[in-house]
Formats: sequence, C-alpha cells, structure tokens
Amino acid sequence: MFHRFIKLIIAALLVLTAVWQFTEGNIGNGIFLILLTAIPIFLYYKNEFILLAFLKLRKQDFAGAKVWLDKIKNPETALVRKQQGYYNYLHGLMMSQTNIHQSEKFFKKAVELGLSMDMDLAVAKLNLAGIAMSKRRKMEATTLLNEAKKLDKQGMLKDQISMMKEQMKKI
Repeated sequence: MFHRFIKLIIAALLVLTAVWQFTEGNIGNGIFLILLTAIPIFLYYKNEFILLAFLKLRKQDFAGAKVWLDKIKNPETALVRKQQGYYNYLHGLMMSQTNIHQSEKFFKKAVELGLSMDMDLAVAKLNLAGIAMSKRRKMEATTLLNEAKKLDKQGMLKDQISMMKEQMKKI
C-alpha cells in the first residue's frame, strides 16, 4: 500500500509525463497516460485494502476481510477521513459477530468520522441502537433507531428497525 500522498505524487508525475509526450508529438501515449492517472487518483479516495475487505465481507468471509484490514498500518496517517470511517465501520461489523460490546467503540468512531453512503451510516446507527438496547439504554437506542430510519431511504432496514422497536417495548 502506498501512502496517500505518494498516490498524488504518482498522479502528478503521470500528468507531467503525458504533457511531455504531447509536446513530443506522441498523442496516443499522452492520452494513455492521462487515462492511467485515474487509477492513483481513484485509489487516493478509495483505499485498495478497504475495497478488498468489502469484497470479502460480501462473501461472508470475515477472516479474509480481517486479513486485508490488518494490512493497513497506521490508518490515522495512511487514510483519508472517510476511509478511516469505513476502516472502523468494517472492524465494527466484524467485531459485532464475536464481541458486540467491543464493536460499539468502532461504530461510534465510524459515525464520528463519517461514512459516504447513508445506508452504511444507517447500518452503523442500527448496530449502535442494538448495543444500547442490550445495555438497557432505551433513550439512546430510540434516538439511534429514529436516525437510522431517517437515513434508510430505500427501506432496506425497515424490518430490522421495526423488529428492534418491538423488542424495545418489552424492555
């Protein structure tokens, strides 16, 4: 994994090389290099290891996702703020399978750092609501459930939210 600033330096060098190729009359090489510049710029905003961890999670391979996330050394400096949010979000998802109380700190940090997609933020808040409910913090759980409901614009979490509200009535 390259540091995020090295990715920008590589992109700048590719653009400079493309300009040089244009001045030399090699238009095809210049166009190819400009197109090639999209890769490091894309990887600046979307970390490759986080993308690979998401692919592993889609297959329910939590051990494989953990391996990819463990390859990120020092996430505070190597990742952009939103990537740090997804790093903590993925750790929270994996921890929620084994240790639900330890996953709370990861989800809180992910919500604090921010997530790009409303659906991911809704899932994080829904998990936090479940953790708060298991710790008998009904007010916090109610607030988080309402926030998750607002963020769930497609209605994909509708069943889980209604099920949690029914469980809260029993508390």
